Amino acid sequence: MTTPVALTIAGSDSSGGAGIQADLKTFAALGVYGASVITALTAQNTRGVTGIHAVPAGFVTEQIDAVFSDLDIGAVKIGMVAQAASIDAIAAALSRWAPRHVVLDPVMVATSGDRLLAAEAVDALRTRLMPLAAVITPNLPEAAALLDEPLAASEAEIESQGRRLLALGCRAVLIKGGHGEGAESTDYLVTAGTTIALAAPRVATRNTHGTGCSLSSAIAAGLAKGEDLEAAVRNAKAWITAAIAAADSFSVGHGHGPVHHFHKFY
Repeated sequence: MTTPVALTIAGSDSSGGAGIQADLKTFAALGVYGASVITALTAQNTRGVTGIHAVPAGFVTEQIDAVFSDLDIGAVKIGMVAQAASIDAIAAALSRWAPRHVVLDPVMVATSGDRLLAAEAVDALRTRLMPLAAVITPNLPEAAALLDEPLAASEAEIESQGRRLLALGCRAVLIKGGHGEGAESTDYLVTAGTTIALAAPRVATRNTHGTGCSLSSAIAAGLAKGEDLEAAVRNAKAWITAAIAAADSFSVGHGHGPVHHFHKFY
């Protein structure tokens, strides 16, 4: 019996709702063993980010090498990378270890509005990490920022931005619609051959801390278990929708509280 293993490469959230902590909770909730490489420490809670301490790039490399030299990694999720030096280290290490699946969540800004990626590192994210990704998972503002374009305002514009992101080297793009409007939150999975709209009822809650981290981790968990990309995305979308719907049963913090990762269990 082989245990599916997924690796998260991301920043630590001291309040436990996003980043490494959310990723590991997601992996556990979906029956996948989680390993982690920490790129940055954040002083953070549900109200905002008050400090970021980047991990030296050389130590990021050491963590990645330690994990890959021992564990059979089925999929990698990349979240907050913080700085260009870490991006270079991650790209070099993943090129050496050649994992089967890489899910890149281009984290730039926290739910609270605090910036999590240095402005000068955005180009490195585009050129070094995106070509390694099986799928990238930007929200609407992140997709616009990656392309240096205005926010997409229609389905046609979203698909068009997805196609331009594909041209940067990744194999698929999931543009998330959580920042949109309307009764449904629709994500768009764009590949070379097709665009699939994935709609779910929009949940009225302020407790959405860690939503993007958790969705991308859920996709990585599905890929680690052997699901194809469309199935992994569909299952992850259903799971995160339920986690958001259950978020108000939590009472954590005084700002944007976390989603309920273990809604299936309690």
